[in-house]
Amino acid sequence: MAYDLIVVGGGPGGYVCAIRAAQLGMKVACVEKRDTLGGTCLNVGCIPSKALLQSSHLFEMAGHGFSAHGIKVDGLAADLDVMMGRKAKVVDELTKGIAFLFRKNKVDHVHGTARVVSAHEVVVGDRRLQTKAVVIATGSESAPLPGVDVDEERIVTSTGALSLTSVPRKMVVIGAGVIGLELGSVWRRLGAEVTVVEFLDFILPPMDGEVRKIMLRLLQRQGMAFRLGHSVTAAVREGEGVKVTVEPVQGGGAETLAADIVLLAIGRRPHAEGLDALKLDRDPRGFIVVDRRFCTNIPGIHAIGDVIGGAMLAHKAEDEGVAVAEILAGGAGHVNYDVIPSVVYTWPEVGAVGRTEEQLKEAGIAFTVGKFPFSANARAKCNADADGFAKILADARTDRILGAHIVGPQAGDLIAEVSVAMEFGASAEDIARSCHAHPSLAEAVREAALAVAGRAVHA
Repeated sequence: MAYDLIVVGGGPGGYVCAIRAAQLGMKVACVEKRDTLGGTCLNVGCIPSKALLQSSHLFEMAGHGFSAHGIKVDGLAADLDVMMGRKAKVVDELTKGIAFLFRKNKVDHVHGTARVVSAHEVVVGDRRLQTKAVVIATGSESAPLPGVDVDEERIVTSTGALSLTSVPRKMVVIGAGVIGLELGSVWRRLGAEVTVVEFLDFILPPMDGEVRKIMLRLLQRQGMAFRLGHSVTAAVREGEGVKVTVEPVQGGGAETLAADIVLLAIGRRPHAEGLDALKLDRDPRGFIVVDRRFCTNIPGIHAIGDVIGGAMLAHKAEDEGVAVAEILAGGAGHVNYDVIPSVVYTWPEVGAVGRTEEQLKEAGIAFTVGKFPFSANARAKCNADADGFAKILADARTDRILGAHIVGPQAGDLIAEVSVAMEFGASAEDIARSCHAHPSLAEAVREAALAVAGRAVHA
């Protein structure tokens, strides 16, 4: 069967691209090697981790937060089997939802590993599929670390960390990025002693410096330990545990940390299985090089998502999937990379969009800062959840919003308001002049916008 488009990869970028292309009248097939659609994000990434983050957060609230609300809990215990079962159910329902959307939009789901022969032929098993164009959306995989051999039992990536059968007594997390801190938070809440080892001398690169500092303090207060400015040179299984060798980056003696589980979370690299027959241009890190229309160096072959680098986020890949589908249909697809929000689903959450203070200073852009603490927000006080702040960075001359950074309850949802404002070129004054419901967490965003001009009312 001949197609207008074959999408290789059924993750967020790939399945969204396939659906949008079908909506635009194309005959589309999406090839996915997993038994289920949704890619890493839905099967072993974003979705199952958020399910466990929610369950573990409720468990911690029951044990440490309910009493402040006058709620007494006796005999509290975590049933890990039930938590894992709930996580699996969420994943199952959502993957089946994508399969339904494929049927609804008449997208052919081809199960198997694709081998892209050319821009017009894709081989899956013994099938040869003909097409007018190909979109590569093969995603990414956990980056390796010399001296650390992953077995997904004792030394795990995020995939193994989402499927542990018992709560480890001690866990060492290698990497203080989003994945490491989120999954470290899950197991710390459930009772593990968690130590995070980070090569840099700060956590959460490349977040705003002020965000990094407050999050470090808050996570330490919650019980997470950190070895910043340290490298892991080896992790070796010994019996039922792992011995982790850690050395200061600036020099000094090595030390050994004992762990039941080691989580390797130093980042991700492009996954490009089935592309060996193609001579695609790659950058030094192995990412496929594309132009503004997502074209590779081979006419007719496009690429999107993690495999082309940039912000390795599901929603960024989705936007690219929509854009390339609209371009292939003769339209003008576009992604505004200056307004891609990032969220860390620890507690409190972190939400960020646009540039950081450090980036603006480096670029020599004069800016004004407006900041408002959640400790002065009525809804946050009512919820007994008042850690963090909302911060807006605006151009000193035009007042146009250049970035926003939120640490606090539901920061991942609150950042959407600023993302929309930035997409329309709004000023801080525009948000400040917009009426916000009271009492609401969103008022902190408005107060931060007011603070840009030095006129926050409640602080």
